[in-house]
Amino acid sequence: MEVIDAIETRRSIKQFDPHHEMREEEIQKLLSLALLSPTAFNIQHWRFLLVKDKQLREKIRAATWMQPQITDASLLVILCADLKAWEKQPERYWKNAPDDVRQGVLEAIDTYYRGREQVQRDEVMRSCGIAAQTIMLAAKAMGYDSCPMDLSDFVEVGKLINLPDDHIVSMFVAVGKGARAPWPRGGQLPMDEVVKIDHF
Repeated sequence: MEVIDAIETRRSIKQFDPHHEMREEEIQKLLSLALLSPTAFNIQHWRFLLVKDKQLREKIRAATWMQPQITDASLLVILCADLKAWEKQPERYWKNAPDDVRQGVLEAIDTYYRGREQVQRDEVMRSCGIAAQTIMLAAKAMGYDSCPMDLSDFVEVGKLINLPDDHIVSMFVAVGKGARAPWPRGGQLPMDEVVKIDHF
């Protein structure tokens, strides 16, 4: 599927076929594409938690407004992020770069993130959003439907998945075979309302 077609036809699906199972090679392909998503300084701070345990999915559903996508989708991805990835052996992110480039980037990473907790949080949330879109467009291209999700008690979900203290839950993406067509689009705002030139 062409990228433009995937963008135009992707919709947030709320009802999935609970009996459909994705093949492991399909899941691995989807995740390999997600890993190509960009991150600031190539830190790759997202972490993709795949929830396969059915009982765990039921508990997560209870903490997520009982949304059926949690249990019925073929694949449930909880997009988390390591808030401190920037200081955990950051040389790994630039191991293939020339020494002088790597050293310059490492200094910039430290300057940008150290002591700036809000910046750290903002960056991982942006990165998870980009990765979520990659997953959803890749899923569409592979013949699957998807739904980005929040409406969750993320603190409770963090407890259920043993989220490390220096990680955060950003959002979920449910992927599977849609069981019914989506509602008509709710209504797009006109371009001149959302696109501005130079100034507001």
